[in-house]
Amino acid sequence: MSLRLSTGGRFTDRSREIRFSFDGTTLTGHPGDTLASALLANDRLLVGRSFKYHRPRGIVASGAEEPNALVGLGQGPRFEPNQRATTTELFDGLVAESQNRWPSLDRDIGAVNVALSRFLPAGFYYKTFLWPRAFWKHVYEPVIRRAAGLGRAPHPESRDADSYEHFHVFTDVLVIGGGVAGLMAAKSAAATGAEVLLIEQSPHWGGRAPVDGGTIEGEAPEAWIHHTLAELDALPNLRRVARLMGAGVHDHGYVLGYERLTDHAPGQPGPRHRLWRIRARQIVTATGAIERPLSFAGNDLPGVMLASAMRDYVVNYGVAPGQRTVIVTNNDDGYRTALALHRAGLDVPAILDARPMGGGALAAEAREAGLRIEPGRAVAKVLGGKRVTGVATCLAEGTGAVLEEIACDAVAMAGGWSPVVHLWSHCGGKLTWDAAGAFFRPDPARPATGADGAAMVHAAGAANGELHLNTLLQDAATAGKNAAAACGFTTADISVPQGEDTPEAPLDPIWIMPRKATPDLRMKAFLDYQNDVKLSDVQLAAREGYESVEHAKRYTTLGMATDQGKLSNINGLAVLSDTLGQAIPQVGTTTFRPPYTPISMGAIAGEARGEIFQPLRRTPLHSWHEANGADWEPVGQWRRPYCYRRTGEDRHAAVAREVTAARTSLGLLDASTLGKIVVKGPDAGRFLDMLYTNMMSTLPVGKCRYGLMCSENGFLIDDGVVARLAEDTWLCHTTTGGADRIHAHMEDWLQCEWWDWQVYTANVTEEFAQIAVVGPKARALLEKLGGMDVSREALPFMTWAEGTLGGFPVRVFRISFSGELSYEVALPANLGRAFWDRLLKEGAQWQPTPYGTEALHVLRAEKGFIMIGDETDGTVIPQDLGLGWAISKKKADYLGKRAQERSFMASPERWQLVGLETLDGSVLPTGALALAPGKNANGQRNTQGRVTSSYRSPTLGRGIAMGLVRHGPDRMGEELVFTTEDYDAADEAATTVKARIVSPVFYDPEGKKNDV
Repeated sequence: MSLRLSTGGRFTDRSREIRFSFDGTTLTGHPGDTLASALLANDRLLVGRSFKYHRPRGIVASGAEEPNALVGLGQGPRFEPNQRATTTELFDGLVAESQNRWPSLDRDIGAVNVALSRFLPAGFYYKTFLWPRAFWKHVYEPVIRRAAGLGRAPHPESRDADSYEHFHVFTDVLVIGGGVAGLMAAKSAAATGAEVLLIEQSPHWGGRAPVDGGTIEGEAPEAWIHHTLAELDALPNLRRVARLMGAGVHDHGYVLGYERLTDHAPGQPGPRHRLWRIRARQIVTATGAIERPLSFAGNDLPGVMLASAMRDYVVNYGVAPGQRTVIVTNNDDGYRTALALHRAGLDVPAILDARPMGGGALAAEAREAGLRIEPGRAVAKVLGGKRVTGVATCLAEGTGAVLEEIACDAVAMAGGWSPVVHLWSHCGGKLTWDAAGAFFRPDPARPATGADGAAMVHAAGAANGELHLNTLLQDAATAGKNAAAACGFTTADISVPQGEDTPEAPLDPIWIMPRKATPDLRMKAFLDYQNDVKLSDVQLAAREGYESVEHAKRYTTLGMATDQGKLSNINGLAVLSDTLGQAIPQVGTTTFRPPYTPISMGAIAGEARGEIFQPLRRTPLHSWHEANGADWEPVGQWRRPYCYRRTGEDRHAAVAREVTAARTSLGLLDASTLGKIVVKGPDAGRFLDMLYTNMMSTLPVGKCRYGLMCSENGFLIDDGVVARLAEDTWLCHTTTGGADRIHAHMEDWLQCEWWDWQVYTANVTEEFAQIAVVGPKARALLEKLGGMDVSREALPFMTWAEGTLGGFPVRVFRISFSGELSYEVALPANLGRAFWDRLLKEGAQWQPTPYGTEALHVLRAEKGFIMIGDETDGTVIPQDLGLGWAISKKKADYLGKRAQERSFMASPERWQLVGLETLDGSVLPTGALALAPGKNANGQRNTQGRVTSSYRSPTLGRGIAMGLVRHGPDRMGEELVFTTEDYDAADEAATTVKARIVSPVFYDPEGKKNDV
């Protein structure tokens, strides 16, 4: 049984006792415990059930690599699933529950899968659920969905009671990992004068050194750690933060960090988690190494644990995972655990060393302590069910024939160490195989690089494959110094402490135990505990043709989910390579993806929740709209007036009044929300020629041009007017909802594809107020204000000019989205309200009428102008909308050009834009379908078109609509039948309406109203 030792525990405070509960049972622990150490102290070996087979599972590790002890933590609004017991700090009142079991952990009905395991090998789901076909929807899918996933999601109606935040930090050197290597690297970098940020995922500094022993400068590692921390804290240019995990390394030195602020003390004020957005010029990964398990039958039973974890619990927490522990090892590190257990007064009945010649100096020390050592021996299988009762031993080179059974209640397995290379690999750092250590280590010749092509990430210490104290410290000091030098700091000579630890005999990489294990033993040896992947599963994947490591990973789920290969990666690769008859380096590694360990959804969202989940954006005129009857509608993150209702008016009447005023006298529109993106630089014209379907590089300064923007798939994504401000500067107008998206689109192409083009972009949407002055009296009003010349001759259509109007500095665009005489006046945002008020005052004789977005839509539809999001839906190309004239025939390429040349895109069967008029003058429902004879293969009525926009036109006195119809432009005058909102196929006559195909330009087709 596992128990609390009478003495020991570096981290625990035995003067205080705290209570917690697990699966409803109240237990006790001490401050400084983790949930895992406290469970072990209370003899709770069974902590969960495996994902697929529901096998009993216990704690196997002591850190972030733990695959089994995932629990639901908290209650009500603070409930959080899949929390690692090994990294959860114990606090008074903690409530935890086990997962993936029903009705209880001890009696789980899902354990029936163990008996069926022979029929549930890797990839069985690809072969099993194909027949009968009808079963999928009603049997297979419901069962699979219910079984999928680990844990349970919080109640959908619960609101997270905690707060979260984001933190932005800039530093010269970021050191990730607070073990002795991280401390040494940080000290070395800081000595140059560089700004250093040192982060550590746990609450404790120093890593494994205090547990594993050795000396630094002749003193115990713990003493060296203590005074080194004091030295670092005295440096003004170094900051260290505990409980802050380096989650992922990205391009340009961008690192995400995840800080757990109050998980260990939920009553404290402030945010629970903080997401750090770190920009570092150079990064040092001192993330240590993880011990590997050994692959023998029953290696997943509760009580089987990594040897390093076992001594962690004994030394750090004063907890014994078992009273009688068998050690099984292929390297000298297993002897460290044996000696630690022996010193703690625990029984070690045998050390099974798979190496025929046994170990080195540590083995000799164990022998002197009177411990039994069996060289060339291995575990054939572990005995027991819900906890270990013994092991059956065999020859390491044999087939598994049992030589002896040894009674024990715990098994410590030491399979060698693997550097934590995840962060090194996130941004492209490559690995090289180290045959002596049997692990992949960072390849210094192929690091992750920055924008300048130089190394951006430096590995240090055990994370770089240096597993011995002296070489580890030397390597860390060099990494810190090199990182600072890469930032331009002059390196300083500092004294690197001498480390000393016990020399070790070579490791023997034994990937299958025993090496010639029979099939029945291989079927019970687990590689990936979290995903229930057995040794036999990987061999099966190889036999079935999944020779690529990435394919085998997906076929078997090896190293997927939150594990990300921490424990399973090397063992799985080795088994795959052995089965394929290839060397491990030839098989390669899987892809390590961020985050290193899971990040809470709350931390990702930060403060973006509730009212500020999507912050409300307001134009400079928002307060005027609010005070004058604006009927709001959301447009992206903005609120824009739909219309301005006067007393006694409904929406329809208000819109009709606004449209009529803009057509007959004077209308004013707040157009400030339209996107405004400045594109500047020597290559700006070339860049815009690739983004837009027409030429922008030939646009003269002072002129405007309408442009269309397509995705690389050829579909129309935005439109707007582009103005050339100077020889190297353009101003691109976008749709209201498209400003941020299109700016991101521009930056995506600039940064990822055309990174060497000299182009600068800036989204200046909110820097300007923009007001459209529309209608026959628009010019008269601006002339009354006085200042610049806005006559037809001085400012013709599709030009712009800068000057003053009424004393306001303005940029005036002679453009129109209504078909009427129109000017769009842009001026600094802080002057927008004053200018609006002046327009209303000076235009009083023409009764200026502010109009909203619905009137805007009606005005543009009367003129046949398209609207992104109405006439487009992600499947429409410019040619569908009759906009071929806006596609340049002069240039060789633009985004989407090749896609539009595909046969489907050029098909004459594509639906094309037309105007629609109902025969009875009614308004067609937006989205109404044009019916066609017959039914398709699914028994649905065939269609030949749809309505994209539909309004009642006050100008024309009837309903008008735009739509996409098959062969539409060739069918002018033809009548079609459209569905209504209450369409019923059984009563089509009463639930359809007829409409005639007409030109989409309903009003002023000659354009005379605009050209005055």
